[in-house]
Amino acid sequence: MPRFEARMSEYVVGLTGGIASGKSTVGREFERLGVVVVDADLAAREAVAPGSPGLAALIERFGVEVLDATGALDRAAMRRRVFGDPEARRALEAIVHPRVREAMRQACRAAPGPYAVAMIPLLAEAGREAYPWLQRVLVIDVPTDVQRARLMLRDGIDAGLAQRMLDAQASRAQRLAIADDVLVNDGNPLALAGHVAALDRRYRSLATV
Repeated sequence: MPRFEARMSEYVVGLTGGIASGKSTVGREFERLGVVVVDADLAAREAVAPGSPGLAALIERFGVEVLDATGALDRAAMRRRVFGDPEARRALEAIVHPRVREAMRQACRAAPGPYAVAMIPLLAEAGREAYPWLQRVLVIDVPTDVQRARLMLRDGIDAGLAQRMLDAQASRAQRLAIADDVLVNDGNPLALAGHVAALDRRYRSLATV
């Protein structure tokens, strides 16, 4: 009997947006439609998991001081180590970022279906050229005042801290500059689901061209 394998995804859509823009919500909507969503944050954790080559490289560069009592990466200690030290931060990024990108590329490539979504919060900061395997970029756009209000509510912080967190990321204009598609997430769940469904139909069509 002939053996048929599931078609792998060659078409990958990058999903990005600022903090508190609703990326995770949009990602769940795509998953609800049967699309595989690969999360950069999860890939980053797996890249430096205990026993991984990534963690071994961090230990070689920074020492065992960056480990916690269980032998896992102590993220707070790592943040303190690179805070205010551009050279250390570049060394950290040189170890982690290539591994994350390659893991995401492979996971998207292995995903069944006509396309996959790569959720990359800092895509605008890294530059689209850092992910040459993306065929399209979807930016979740939110007015700055709405974004700030959501962040204050979500994290229980004041307006000043929320604004500083927003200022630490790429600007709204920088994100929009890399977009092929823009989804305005103004807080209407029914409208959001409809927008994602329309994008899903478009991406399925584009992926089969």
